[in-house]
Amino acid sequence: MSETSAEVMVVNPLGIHARPAAALVQTTLKFQSDVYIHFRGDTVNAKSIMGLLTLGAAQGSRLRVICSGPDAEEALAAVRHVFATGFGEIKTDAQVRE
Repeated sequence: MSETSAEVMVVNPLGIHARPAAALVQTTLKFQSDVYIHFRGDTVNAKSIMGLLTLGAAQGSRLRVICSGPDAEEALAAVRHVFATGFGEIKTDAQVRE
């Protein structure tokens, strides 16, 4: 069983609220691996919307993502992508021009 982790930063202006938490849960549920988020001494299951909401992670917060299981590397890559793209809430220059 593989385990991997990485630091991510919340880039969207409103932090992790209901919509971003739902996007993260939808992403993590696609994987067999366990996915946890660690922030300020708390660790929550990233497949739990309520757990994610309890973190209170605002814009600029740095969190540690820990993935453990058969597809841990893929799960971590997907979670990092969700964070990097602002949970779909940040428009890129290309989207603004459309």
